[in-house]
Amino acid sequence: MAFFKQNTDPDPTPAQIPKPNPVLKETPRSDFTPRPEIAPMLDTNTAPKPNPAPAQARKESLIASDITIEGKIEGAGSVRIAGKFKGDVNVQGDLTIETGAKLTGSVVANQVVIAGELEGNIEGAARVDLQQTGAITGDVKAGSLTVASGARMRGQAIFGWEDEKITKPGGGKHDKMENGSGS
Repeated sequence: MAFFKQNTDPDPTPAQIPKPNPVLKETPRSDFTPRPEIAPMLDTNTAPKPNPAPAQARKESLIASDITIEGKIEGAGSVRIAGKFKGDVNVQGDLTIETGAKLTGSVVANQVVIAGELEGNIEGAARVDLQQTGAITGDVKAGSLTVASGARMRGQAIFGWEDEKITKPGGGKHDKMENGSGS
């Protein structure tokens, strides 16, 4: 007794073997243009290319709200402080100090957003945004400064001037005009 069916048919004859579809072997039509999003899938001669990152996408480092760090931060990326940091921050990207966070030290960054506390100077930011819950104890030198209602600041602010026009006390052209003589 057999538990399976044995194939008793002889080998198929050439007439019984299916022939390949000649339409599939034709070369592609010259007027065929695939959609741009599927064109890379149709090209079997090259490996898929990774999607390039957007030019303005920057990496951001985070100091979490339950962290306290002392040291120095330098780099090309952006930094977001939600905890406490004591030390200088010098980044080519942006700096964000969140509500409840505190930074004690000087800052050099492209754009600075302050919703927490900063005890120190901002030296040469393109833009500073002092939000409603933000507080600065120190001087600010920036291309532009935005201060929300309710924000606090104790220090000097210099903004909207080009670097050549801003001079340090004791030797700049603005000091000559203070005595009224102009010479």
